[in-house]
Amino acid sequence: MTGVRLLRRSVVIGGAGAVGGLFAEALKASGAAVTVADPAVPADPADPGAGGDATDPGPALIAELRAADLVLLAVPERTALAALPVLAPHLRPGALLADTLSVKRSVVPALRAVSGVEAVSLNPMFAPSLGFPGRPVAAVVVRDGPAAAELLRLLAEWGARPVPVGAGDHDRLAAASQALTHAAVLGFGVALTRLGVGACDLAPIAPPPHRALLALLARVASGTPEVYWDVQAANPNAPDARKALAEGIRHVADLVDDGDEAGFEAVFGELRAFFGGALPTHADLCARMFDGLPPSEET
Repeated sequence: MTGVRLLRRSVVIGGAGAVGGLFAEALKASGAAVTVADPAVPADPADPGAGGDATDPGPALIAELRAADLVLLAVPERTALAALPVLAPHLRPGALLADTLSVKRSVVPALRAVSGVEAVSLNPMFAPSLGFPGRPVAAVVVRDGPAAAELLRLLAEWGARPVPVGAGDHDRLAAASQALTHAAVLGFGVALTRLGVGACDLAPIAPPPHRALLALLARVASGTPEVYWDVQAANPNAPDARKALAEGIRHVADLVDDGDEAGFEAVFGELRAFFGGALPTHADLCARMFDGLPPSEET
């Protein structure tokens, strides 16, 4: 592992949260000196900048910002947008400014408006508890340079897979990969509650596809509603994703209700065309996932 070269001093805004904590610990492990600026962090005489409020920074946090090679905002969108114009005058020329917001429509222009610094907008496409290894991180490079390149290199060193994405494409892709997926899982769960069957009744007889969906539903239901709400409510492309999902389910239902078996078969042709040459790869992945499921009696 090469570790940090340029990003020797970092300030993680919101570093007491799950995402911020993930980055803060990884940066420390790579050799960076990290200040966690988060009102939830108690004051620390050894780190005067710790515990500060990014929307109203005190002298100690301002001093850390002026010396920082990297300032990373791992906070909700409202806080990030309020903090950026406050933080901007205190950043040194050539520093790297980054965020971890799941929607880029507003934050990318706000990052671009901060002059004299490099900027990259990240979106870890996984729950922080899973860690970086093997996980994709969408990366919108707003203003490139050596510091931005180093952060992307560090992500790869931590085992993540940085995926370059254009600013205009990110929210559209995130709506399809996150908002649509979460809506499908939540809709599946709501349907189960209305069918009058219980999870304990279903688990013993559930075929692998149903068990996989139950597991996804349980993971979502165990999460924080605010996180899933933000994915649905903040992304400007999410309404189209939910509309497409509802129309897709309605289309399948109409084909069956009308006895249109040929139309039903045609759907399978459309889906195979969607995957193209990647169909066997994804089918094999599903088979391996099913092979990894424990016996039904263990669930």
